[in-house]
Amino acid sequence: MTIQWFPGHMAKARREVTEKLKLVDIIIELIDARIPYSSRNPMIDEIIQHKPRLVLLNKADMADREATKKWIRHFADKGVRAIAINAQAGEGLKQITAASHEILKEKFDRLKAKGVKPRAIRAMIVGIPNVGKSTLINRLAKRNIAKTGNTPGVTKAQQWIKVGKEMELLDTPGILWPKFEDQVVGKKLAITGAIKDTLLNLHDLALYGLKFLEEKYPDRLQERFKLTALPEDPVELFEHIGRLRGALGGGGLVDYDKVAELVVREIRSEKFGPLTFEWPEEGLAE
Repeated sequence: MTIQWFPGHMAKARREVTEKLKLVDIIIELIDARIPYSSRNPMIDEIIQHKPRLVLLNKADMADREATKKWIRHFADKGVRAIAINAQAGEGLKQITAASHEILKEKFDRLKAKGVKPRAIRAMIVGIPNVGKSTLINRLAKRNIAKTGNTPGVTKAQQWIKVGKEMELLDTPGILWPKFEDQVVGKKLAITGAIKDTLLNLHDLALYGLKFLEEKYPDRLQERFKLTALPEDPVELFEHIGRLRGALGGGGLVDYDKVAELVVREIRSEKFGPLTFEWPEEGLAE
């Protein structure tokens, strides 16, 4: 399964981010706590260069809590401040402004010494599609300003949004990179909903998800699908799930399309509990 998705508006967004960089004090990079490495666009490092950055691990409620703690320590070791949040529920958002002030303290102290009047922090929010940027902005602004949706690619234009008197946010469309060098990264993005399902092979994606669960969370997989043992043959596992859930077609045969959709849907909807698909000790982000 080869996964690529780089619509024209994303190329335009990359140019716009570069052009607007000089207008902001700090970059707020939103990533998915379930895939902190794979949901970081490597192009962002090239674009923002040495601009101060705050990393937000969103959807922390859907991720393995111990893994998230490790990722926050990992970023700290790299000299990057990171915070775990749940934008949907509004959890952890009060830390954003405070952390931004801490990161920018030296800059604003210098401006104050020069006689420049205090002003709101200007921040640019960046991140891949469907990571929760619009939900975060609406929460911070306490009103529905940014369009939201479960479909990747909803936000397609930049806009400034005031967050009280202390911060102004520049929203940007989600940007994926033109080519995934590692197809496993593509699968992780796909299994967490960052890529449109119409571009995916759900059979391959479901097999990837089941293999991941078998390796990392075997007890949850067995409990969810009432398995006494994990079959070695993936076809046997598909058959078991299909018959257990009634995903059958003509002649009482298991409908593999339905099984694939079911598996992917249940992984995304937390039927297996909070999942983290990559841990810092795996050496991905070195």
